[in-house]
Amino acid sequence: MKRIGSHHGTALMAAIGLFTAFNLSAQTAPSAPPGFSAMDLSRPEASNQSLQLAPIPVPPLVTPPEKIPVSRITLPQGFRAEIWSWGHPGARTMVMGDRGTMFMGTRGIGRVYAITGTTGKRQVRTIASGLNQPNGLAFKDGSLYVFAINRVFRYDGIEDKLDNPGQPVDLTAQFNLPTEVHHNWKYVAFGPDGKLYVQIGANCNICEFNPGIHGQIRRYNADGSGMEIVARGVRDTQGFDWHPATGELWFTDNGRDWAGNDGFEDEVNRIPKGMEGANFGFPYCHANGQPDPDLKRPNPCAGVIMPAALNGAHTAGLGLRFYTGAMFPTSYRNVAFIARHGSWNREKKSGYDVVIARPLPDGTARMEPFLGGLMDNTKNEFYGRPAHVFQLQDGSILVSDEQNGAVYRISYDAELHASAR
Repeated sequence: MKRIGSHHGTALMAAIGLFTAFNLSAQTAPSAPPGFSAMDLSRPEASNQSLQLAPIPVPPLVTPPEKIPVSRITLPQGFRAEIWSWGHPGARTMVMGDRGTMFMGTRGIGRVYAITGTTGKRQVRTIASGLNQPNGLAFKDGSLYVFAINRVFRYDGIEDKLDNPGQPVDLTAQFNLPTEVHHNWKYVAFGPDGKLYVQIGANCNICEFNPGIHGQIRRYNADGSGMEIVARGVRDTQGFDWHPATGELWFTDNGRDWAGNDGFEDEVNRIPKGMEGANFGFPYCHANGQPDPDLKRPNPCAGVIMPAALNGAHTAGLGLRFYTGAMFPTSYRNVAFIARHGSWNREKKSGYDVVIARPLPDGTARMEPFLGGLMDNTKNEFYGRPAHVFQLQDGSILVSDEQNGAVYRISYDAELHASAR
């Protein structure tokens, strides 16, 4: 693991100047400073954590339905969970086509799935494989967009060609994404403005990186032209959505590792109106204004937009989706459901659930539990890893479970709620 000392060099100082010189309006990225090279400053031996901690591998095989832990799931009164689909290892991002096909992205599995059919009869097809972490999916005007690290493909008329998708349109050159793998598995979505929003993560755990390339949320025209930066200082977001009433973009952001079991907390952020292009702190400032212990600079939190809420240390909040349906009680309208994938860099595990962020009038949010049961705190064991949230037209929501290659449907029944009283 590479480290650098207290003298960062002229290239680094140029990068710092470039980082602080940005104003708060969206703009295109500058070129990299000459000689710039991100170097990881992690110090696991100084974090007072077990050095045996390591990322959790994704099972590559199908989990049979009888082994999927849906019976463990706990929910508020009136809600129920059922298996919506299974048989797609590595289940993560979900987007739906115009005719009801559910498309699903993965990371290490390298596949893109298409799920069709009705309850109990769903068919799972692998429509792409061998890709480098194709987590980023979006759908628009009959076309499926697939983002795999730095490769971008568009499958036109895909719902007519699920058995033989053919060669996609290659948009890699148009989007010109960085090639580094670290935190660059994509999350993408079309916004209310018709633009395609794309995450570009930090290429390290904790380092000083080129702020013109990494640690961003960008937006593009659908053909890859017109790139703008809408958020900076973002380490690793794997979920964002637009508030149904204000139109503001909210996003999850995972904090750095090897800074202790309880630090730093993951974030739930919002971009205030008129603040596109703002700085959210990484790598110098974390959580609610905590300076980084390994990467020091004067006034590290100056000009940083503080989180709307904190999401727990190492909980790995991924998918975020605002609820706009009519099935759930009205108290859930316009709250954000967040799938917390669960910790690896923490001795006492945390996350492995779904929480809600309830927006408040002052622009902050209150975090509340929602879906639990996939984590046994007494045994320090987990049974599933929620990764993404999707709302169906009937107002129920889907939660993908990467660990079990399954999707749960969460519905609400007022009569069930009444009978439980």
